[in-house]
Amino acid sequence: MKLKFTVEQNKGTEIVTDLFVIGLFKGDSQPGGCFADMDQALDGVLSRFLEEEWTQGSKKAEVIYTLGQLPAKRVMVVNGGEKDEFDLSKARELFGYVTKEALKLKVKKVTYCLSSFASHDDEEQASLAHALAEASVLASYRFDTYKTREEDAQPSVEHVSVCVLEGREEVEQGLKTGQIYAEGTCMARDLVNTPGNYLTPSKLAEKAVEIASKHGFEYDILDRDQMEELGMGALLAVAQGSDQPPKMIVIKYQGKEKWEDVLAFVGKGLTFDTGGISLKPSKDMHEMKMDMGGAAAVLGAMEVIGRLKPKCNVLAVIPSTENMPSGRALKPGDVITSYDGKTIEVRNTDAEGRLILADGIAYAKTLGADYIVDLATLTGAILIALGDCTTGAVSNDEELMIDVLEAATEAGELVWRLPSYEPYKKMVRSSDVADLNNAPGRLAGSITAGLFLGEFAGDTPWVHLDIAGTAWSSREDELTRKGGTGVMVRTLATLAERFAE
Repeated sequence: MKLKFTVEQNKGTEIVTDLFVIGLFKGDSQPGGCFADMDQALDGVLSRFLEEEWTQGSKKAEVIYTLGQLPAKRVMVVNGGEKDEFDLSKARELFGYVTKEALKLKVKKVTYCLSSFASHDDEEQASLAHALAEASVLASYRFDTYKTREEDAQPSVEHVSVCVLEGREEVEQGLKTGQIYAEGTCMARDLVNTPGNYLTPSKLAEKAVEIASKHGFEYDILDRDQMEELGMGALLAVAQGSDQPPKMIVIKYQGKEKWEDVLAFVGKGLTFDTGGISLKPSKDMHEMKMDMGGAAAVLGAMEVIGRLKPKCNVLAVIPSTENMPSGRALKPGDVITSYDGKTIEVRNTDAEGRLILADGIAYAKTLGADYIVDLATLTGAILIALGDCTTGAVSNDEELMIDVLEAATEAGELVWRLPSYEPYKKMVRSSDVADLNNAPGRLAGSITAGLFLGEFAGDTPWVHLDIAGTAWSSREDELTRKGGTGVMVRTLATLAERFAE
């Protein structure tokens, strides 16, 4: 069920809802918004939280049952902490927490006094509304497509309303945009969570066509014969071990009159990765359905772009296949020739993502890409370096890298740039028999993997985002459940909107 968002220009004491939410900050002796009227209606109960310095503690929220004193059945007082430290990232987390608490309470409608969460007098309510809608949708997400028992059904919040006395249009737009961003992220989560027997390269291509057709995008799906004719030897080499046919997926969104200043998103679409002949350990291999997280992020971003229609040009390229062991499979020591003519010695068949992306990046350039951002669940090494909360980045262009970092900050997603010094590049070029070595070794594994892709970006401004640590979560938090996270959808969509400025 799609979450409904509305704006109510009434006093908090007049709104009928299952749960009315008010934010309090540490040291704030005179909270604004709905506080005074609600406090009076509840005989001063809210003031006691301030008198007892409740906001200085670690408890995040307290629920008060109104017992008929208000149209709202319950009031939730939320601890915002230090007012000067409260930003949009903390707002998202807090709104996500409230949503999950509302799910536990099995309420259907939640209403927020939005102005009570403003950390400064000049805080834009539209930005808070965007964060609220994002958090509400993301925290409500669940993936139960393949469950058949009725007792597995989970409660859901159906309606979120915002109480404001002015600025209704701006708040409504913020809610709308935030909902679109979050729904694009949830689409990516669905794709990542879908088992590999249901999401093959062909099915991924069908999803891309569905998105393109819905929004009037131009699209093209290259099959094996077309790729052979073009000489996409890197993608085809990985695909030769699988019975599933590979696909090169292309979507074009033209938001400007001319096809120029093209921003390209290239996403790794490995719908299942066994490691090939360099077989992965069996433990947790079922999670390798997530190896198309880069493709999922690209498609989720294209869904957002299709709904918001920014005035920019965006190209999406997704090389897609499985990586399987068989009598036909790529072998360690093989030498293959990529789409742009570079030869590659394959030292490790489990370093396959960089092979298919090599052809994807090179092909994006032939389609007019002026700027390239690639996304991939590329290396286990990135988890050792940055853990599971931060995406690693490698780039050849300072200006584009700054744009991506600023977009990520705005979207509330963590990105850290890794170095790209010449000694690392020499490691990528260390093969004795070919131009490039696809797996130079354990040292600086995430950096060399990224710089391998940089060989195919050439002089085109390029940023690589390694989401191997962030595309999948092994634990639940305020905004995610276990499984696919949809990471980087919001960053890509924000970047596209920045290109439209």
